Amino acid sequence: MTLARANLPKKRLVIAVTGATGAIYAVRMLQMLQNKPEVETHLVVSSSGVLNLQYELGMGRHELYKLADFTYNFKDVGAKLASGAFATAGMVIVPCSMHTLASTAIGLSDNLITRAADVHLKEKRRLVLVVRETPFNLAHLRNMTSVTEMGGIIYPPLPAFYQHPKDMAEMIDHTVGRILALFDIQTDMPEWQGA
Repeated sequence: MTLARANLPKKRLVIAVTGATGAIYAVRMLQMLQNKPEVETHLVVSSSGVLNLQYELGMGRHELYKLADFTYNFKDVGAKLASGAFATAGMVIVPCSMHTLASTAIGLSDNLITRAADVHLKEKRRLVLVVRETPFNLAHLRNMTSVTEMGGIIYPPLPAFYQHPKDMAEMIDHTVGRILALFDIQTDMPEWQGA
């Protein structure tokens, strides 16, 4: 690594975890990013996200916090993530509940996650919502359309099978790799070589 490269500022990525199913995606994302010294992670977890983390993975809030560079209180709307002056490479809400989707769609900045999402939209920064619900009702679809029209990206974590995954872990890693690629963060995910 050249000296010029070593002095470049780290790429800041905001990672928010809400109460939808799929906490494993957030955990794997943070684990993968620990091997990326050029990326600085800023984590905020909702109260429901904590409950879901415990239910699905038997993991506590502080275990997840250990995987991030910086952590924030979900209720602290005065944190630096709430300001457009805090420059980031983007934000991913993974998993994203329908409540958080709806709040983002209408600009309801009532907690740090929805405020940070609003900041990313107003600053024209990349915002990815890894929505987890099925089937979608019309309100869900309209909220996804609204967020998309504002510049956000809706990314349901649908598994891909063309890479012939051996197990669920490979499917999760592939999905996380595809999400990180949206922020120009490369992983070991194999590229599609054509049929």
